[in-house]
Parts: sequence; structure tokens; C-alpha cells
Amino acid sequence: MNPAFLKQAIELAIASVGRGGGPFGALVAKDGAVVATGANQVTSANDPTAHAEVVVIREACKALGSFQLSGCDLYSSCEPCPMCLGAIYWARPARVFFAATHEQASQAGFDDTFIYRQIEMPAASRTIPMFCVQEPDAGAPFAAWLRKTDRTGY
Repeated sequence: MNPAFLKQAIELAIASVGRGGGPFGALVAKDGAVVATGANQVTSANDPTAHAEVVVIREACKALGSFQLSGCDLYSSCEPCPMCLGAIYWARPARVFFAATHEQASQAGFDDTFIYRQIEMPAASRTIPMFCVQEPDAGAPFAAWLRKTDRTGY
């Protein structure tokens, strides 16, 4: 854990606030060097998925020429939300370090507790109901994937 990188993630979050963005910043480091930085771009990009962690994962993967962050550490100014947590698991960094907790974020108006609760509920019972529609060809994309001999697993 490099305290300077965590401090830099916090500074990125503060700078984001100064630009009218959300109070979140993140960076990815590998072998003691910063690979990429990111800050919340939700309102500036009109993109609800542009959280700092997602932004920095995208930038770090571009910089490394890989869709995974093997051997990397991700530093975030705040505990990742459920969406970012999912992105982090898909990116597979070695470790994640964060400063503020999700409780602190909640006190500032960024409460993601309801999302954690929604994940646990049956799909049709969620606030935004979700329905699995029985479509005969639903498995076709997976069958095509499994037939592909040169596929890249992830």
C-alpha cells in the first residue's frame, strides 16, 4: 500500500468537485508507478456509469493493452459502489485500497445501500422490475461462444 497514491486519489476527488463533478477519484498503479488516473464524470459526460473507478479501469486497460489489471493496485478516494465493485472484479486487480467508507458517502448524499438490497431481491420484485423472457434462441450466443476454438476467456 502506497499512502501517496491514496492521497492522490483523494486529491483527484477534490479536483473533480472543483470542476463541478462528483467527489470521487481513483488511480491504478503497477510496480510502484501510476498507470492511469480517473475522476467521476457522471454529470460532465452524461454517463451514469462514469464513476471514478470505472473511468480509471478503462484508462488503465488502454494504457496496459489488456482487459485485465493483473498485478495492479487500484486506489480509490471512497469505497466502491456495487457497480464499481462488479467492474473491479471483472478487471481483476491484485488489491484495492480506499479512503472513505460507503457510510461517509451516504452522509454526503451518495447512498448506495438500496442497490445492495436490490441485488439480493428476486428480479421481478426489484424497484425496477426485471423479467426473464423465455426466448428459444436465448442460449444461441453462448453456444456460438463455446464452438469458437480461438476464444479469449475472461
